[in-house]
Amino acid sequence: MAPCSEPKSTQPSAQYSHMPRWFTISINRSRQVKLICFLLRLMNKPAMSSQISSPVVNASGKTRLRESLERAKRGEGPSVGQWLEFPGYTLARTIGSLGQDWVLIDCEHGNIDDNDMYLQVGAIASSGCSPIVRIPSSESWMMKRVLDAGAHAIMVPMCETKEQAEAIVRACKYPSNNWTQGIRGAGAMFASANFNQTGREYLLSANDNVMICVQIESRKAVENVEEIAKVDGIDMLFIGPNDLASSMGYVAFDHASIAEVQEASARILKASLDAGKYAGHFALSADIAATRYAQGFHFVNCGADIVAVTAWMSNEMASLKSLVQNLKKAGQARDGIDDRNDDEVRLADNYN
Repeated sequence: MAPCSEPKSTQPSAQYSHMPRWFTISINRSRQVKLICFLLRLMNKPAMSSQISSPVVNASGKTRLRESLERAKRGEGPSVGQWLEFPGYTLARTIGSLGQDWVLIDCEHGNIDDNDMYLQVGAIASSGCSPIVRIPSSESWMMKRVLDAGAHAIMVPMCETKEQAEAIVRACKYPSNNWTQGIRGAGAMFASANFNQTGREYLLSANDNVMICVQIESRKAVENVEEIAKVDGIDMLFIGPNDLASSMGYVAFDHASIAEVQEASARILKASLDAGKYAGHFALSADIAATRYAQGFHFVNCGADIVAVTAWMSNEMASLKSLVQNLKKAGQARDGIDDRNDDEVRLADNYN
């Protein structure tokens, strides 16, 4: 008799005699066997992660972020995403569904706390693109929180030395034969869901799947960029042009027109490519993103929620004011025409 075929007798088979006694409470023998067979069939099924195809993780186990970066390296289009400064699960899920490869949750400058970060990471992953989190500073406990939330990548600001980069890698890697210096604690109870994996699968693959990005955004960092780029475990160098310009004594928002800043950006790009790493650059429009991609950068954003909201709303407000002003002018002209007509009528009456 097959293990999960129902016996003709109402007595349970001996192979189920080890089952807990509570199975027999208020259940007749026939129903008991049916229930046991059903549970055994469930237990014999392979893990859910091997049955469900995720839009975030492909069959080879790569995240959408990593796939898009490999595509960019082949010259087939940039890895593109959006920046989140506002909190909110529904906002993150809505933006995540707009067709980009990733969405970055900005916990450095954005209004996003730890709980919001957790919610947004899951929302973005569920929408089909990769969640990335930028942390406020290179504190190991901050990295742990982001990784345990299930981020596909972490961005660490203001990395200035090789030693800092090495410390970041240690904090993000589980101890293993390949990463003997890793110090990440093995207690990520929620991360595996965002990789469509079991907890064990995540534990065994996270060192390869989770990407580490450091920001090069100071004069000191540029001076050390070649050494930083060569650190094993660093996947990408990302240019923060505003802080880079500030560190050189310029107004942050003028970075695009400052030759020294652009020369530093070119040096960072070259160091990244020479070390076989990905290179990223901040952008706030499609035009700027396309220009940076043409220069050789793999990873660019083409907007941010706060910029989109303020730009659209201020534009609409200005448009409305202009329309109202035009209406006022049109109304005054109409009133003038009506007044002239009244005068003409009065003159005609007087003449008659």
